[in-house]
Amino acid sequence: MQHLSGLIGHYGYFGIFIALIGGIVGLPIPDEVLLTYVGYNVYQGNMNYLLAILSAFFGAFGGITLSYILGVKLGLPFLRKFGPKFHITEERVERTRKLFAKYGPFLLLIGYFIPGVRHIVAYLSGINGYKYKKFALFAYAGAFIWCFTFITLGRTLGENWMHVGDYLSRYSIYVIMLFAVTCLLYFTYWRRSRVFGK
Repeated sequence: MQHLSGLIGHYGYFGIFIALIGGIVGLPIPDEVLLTYVGYNVYQGNMNYLLAILSAFFGAFGGITLSYILGVKLGLPFLRKFGPKFHITEERVERTRKLFAKYGPFLLLIGYFIPGVRHIVAYLSGINGYKYKKFALFAYAGAFIWCFTFITLGRTLGENWMHVGDYLSRYSIYVIMLFAVTCLLYFTYWRRSRVFGK
């Protein structure tokens, strides 16, 4: 955390952007802690709320796009060969593959909130030949919601921002379930409105 603090303190919004690219690709960066710390900086008045969210979003945008391109160009052998160097283990790959087979692009939307999944799901989208438009719709929406959630959480917690780990371990499963149900209801409503609108 000291290194991340120095990175943000020295490079500001650009530091957030670079850290999120690395974190999404698979470097050992505690993304949620980073985003919550950014929210704390917003709370202290050291950063602008909107600029912080945009910097984080574009970092996540860049990281997940790079992962998708690597999946398209290099495939599963690349992930299996080089994944362990980025803490992407064979076990995580197989677990995410099974989830991806069941839930597909919807996992791109909520995968950011599931530890170990956000680092792999974009690779799998590329490997499975998902069209870029389909990938982008879910992945970028998920990136924005994820960044907004944790930066806002850090701003809300204020001086207690370091307790984010306790909140995550205690409530993360409920947040994921609520988020998943909300997205499913919205998606169902959107499809029905399109069908009846024709």
